[in-house]
Amino acid sequence: MQSAPPELARSALDAAPDAMIIIDSSGVIRFANRQVSALFGYPRDDIIGMGVEHLMPERFREQHLAHRQSYTHSMRVRPMGVGLDLFGQRADGTEFPVEISLSPIEDGNKVLVAAAIRDVSDRKRADAELIAARRAADRANQGKSRFLATASHDLRQPLQTLSLLNGNLRRLLVEPQAAQILAQQEIAIGAMSRLLNALLDISKLESGAVKPDPSDFAVNALFEELRLEFASLADNKGLGFKVTPSDVWIRSDRSLVEQILKNLVSNAIKYTRQGWVALRCLCESPSSVRIEVIDTGIGIAADQLHHIYDEFYQVEGSPHSSEGYGLGLSIVQRIVTLLDVKLGVQSEVNKGSVFALSLPAGHGQAVGHVLRKSAERPVRPAPDQAHVLLVEDHAGVREATRMLLKSEGYQVTAVASMAEALAHAAKNPRLDLLVTDYHLQHGETGMQVIEALRRALHTPLRALLMTGDTSSAVNELPRDPHLRIASKPIHAEQLLATLRELQNV
Repeated sequence: MQSAPPELARSALDAAPDAMIIIDSSGVIRFANRQVSALFGYPRDDIIGMGVEHLMPERFREQHLAHRQSYTHSMRVRPMGVGLDLFGQRADGTEFPVEISLSPIEDGNKVLVAAAIRDVSDRKRADAELIAARRAADRANQGKSRFLATASHDLRQPLQTLSLLNGNLRRLLVEPQAAQILAQQEIAIGAMSRLLNALLDISKLESGAVKPDPSDFAVNALFEELRLEFASLADNKGLGFKVTPSDVWIRSDRSLVEQILKNLVSNAIKYTRQGWVALRCLCESPSSVRIEVIDTGIGIAADQLHHIYDEFYQVEGSPHSSEGYGLGLSIVQRIVTLLDVKLGVQSEVNKGSVFALSLPAGHGQAVGHVLRKSAERPVRPAPDQAHVLLVEDHAGVREATRMLLKSEGYQVTAVASMAEALAHAAKNPRLDLLVTDYHLQHGETGMQVIEALRRALHTPLRALLMTGDTSSAVNELPRDPHLRIASKPIHAEQLLATLRELQNV
């Protein structure tokens, strides 16, 4: 039997915070400090001479014997059981998780092994609680995402119905008093729509439901979409809208960057009485790009600049307080934080403002976009000859849309599901246009309807997909020249204009 360690060494080992044992080559415990007794519940004298396997659950003992014999052939300082869950067993049979570190000790011509044993029950419990908390948070975020997607869709449906009914009445009633009433109703519907969109956007951002999905994309394609969306709005106010072409690429989340720029351009047009609004892109460095939204609007006083991102704040002197709720820039600031990019602003009262968004540069091949007029463009049927298949599961929206299209002169068949749409197409294969909601009953989607009808008819059927879902899933839908996607609530005239455009594709 080995001699006991010197008193100084014994005292040092006894003072160690971890349980310490020393075993010989046969696995017999030759020394145990006082922490071993406290941890395992054995009297100290009983531990000396005990086989080390008695300190672990029986199911591990045979396996440990093989590991111990292997260690004697390659002894070095190392943790035991890396990647494994190790357990000790107390005298009363209860088990607890442990971490063990091994160190060889030379004693003359013999080699002993010192093992430091630490009870990690508290840490394991904390880890388990953290994992459980993360899973609960993930479930909560998923629940919020599902709720917001459902709320976004369901809350927009009645607004869509109101908007289409309003548009239909405006086309049918010509009395000045009725037209004035409907015009005021349209303004109220627009205000409700803008507020709903802003509140849902803020809720999604604060709930964690929005996760950036960065990719490389061309600035020019994004600029062209913004030009198409805002040119008429600026023109209606007598403003110029200057969009400078760019061959620059960006590395970021395209849909979120687009949302930032839409809010900035919309604000610029709203707060500009005369002059112009401009959109341009500059290279700050090889790794950084700056997009600027410039206007000749009312400007912002220096003492107000630090308030402009607050909810419901509007610039003093704005003549458009009734047109918004001061939420656009608050949404912008939240997205900027989410993307971890920079947004700067310079402004002077009565001279205008410059909002500058700095983004990481991307990599891509510049693609030239050339618009050509084809002399051989096929002649499409006029509305009174075109057959539209409408797929919408919400009865109110379906009927309002059907009445609007019928009043325009379209032949309309309205159904509620993909099965009904396919059944109609089988009997009446001559379809000119498809208008479908994105979220349908029983988990069906408008994209599935489009794909199924195109397969059934063996033609790239021209389709308008309408949706109240503003999640990234919609932004990532595959696009093609024969497809248009519109967000609910869509204005009646915008809906009809989109269908006329599709007829000429």
